Amino acid sequence: MPVRHFLTLADLSRDELNSLITRATELKSLQRRNVIHEPLKNKVLAMVFEKSSTRTRVSFEAGMIQLGGGAIFLSPRDTQLGRGEPVADTARVLSRMVDAIMIRTFAHDTVVELAEYADVPVINALTDDHHPCQLLADIQTYVEHRGSIEGKTVTWVGDGNNMCHSYMQAAQQFGFKLNIACPEAYEPKVDIMSAWGNNSEVIHDPATACKNVDLVVTDVWASMGQEGEADDRNKVFKPYQVNAELMAHAKSDALFMHCLPAHRGEEISAEVIDGSQSVVWDEAGNRLHAQKALLEFLIPHTKN
Repeated sequence: MPVRHFLTLADLSRDELNSLITRATELKSLQRRNVIHEPLKNKVLAMVFEKSSTRTRVSFEAGMIQLGGGAIFLSPRDTQLGRGEPVADTARVLSRMVDAIMIRTFAHDTVVELAEYADVPVINALTDDHHPCQLLADIQTYVEHRGSIEGKTVTWVGDGNNMCHSYMQAAQQFGFKLNIACPEAYEPKVDIMSAWGNNSEVIHDPATACKNVDLVVTDVWASMGQEGEADDRNKVFKPYQVNAELMAHAKSDALFMHCLPAHRGEEISAEVIDGSQSVVWDEAGNRLHAQKALLEFLIPHTKN
């Protein structure tokens, strides 16, 4: 069968995405019942990290172990990519040694090129433009707490960043409405808004954007690589902090999510992230189960 990649949510159909969410919850149940499930025995995942991460590394590495396989962690110091080897050459070499490649990097073009030359599945574990793996966990978490997200309204509060872009894709793929509350100079990329903005609306006032919604989501104001902008961003985004006052505009049973790490007192108040509407710990834990469902789906599609 042809190799399947997961670079954005657009690489899977709505039915396939919903099946992954269902499967993730099934795998979660198997683990909690201590059922051994090893469909990927003797399979190996290469994990290429140009951006560090707690949740991404642990979820993929633990997931491969639990599915019977193994994972190799590769930092820029551990590969020739860090010394200027072409991405295409790395893709060709790794394809002859492992069964799938996960990469967490900066430029989205790097992931696209890797997939173009790889003969095994490539998984985007984050780029500056997209974070599709996080969305699998987010949707799984919502479904487990509230049922189907189709027809619901979600508000993204903060920067029009990679998470915001993936939420825009998710809105179309899963059939919900997305309100985007962000400052005018920090809106989503124009090309992504053009391609994936049908179910999304930019509403600069956060209170209006959160009115009567089912889910409120935010992220840090300065992402990795933007540390030098942190002071300026903190001033611009201060009115966009998700706090109890802002959550009061949402439905009384609305959920709150954050992909983590979180900065209490900046993009999120402690009373919200540690409060009763927050499901961030379930969301973080579901990275493991969503990743396992994705690995189980993709790796059997590898060419012989």
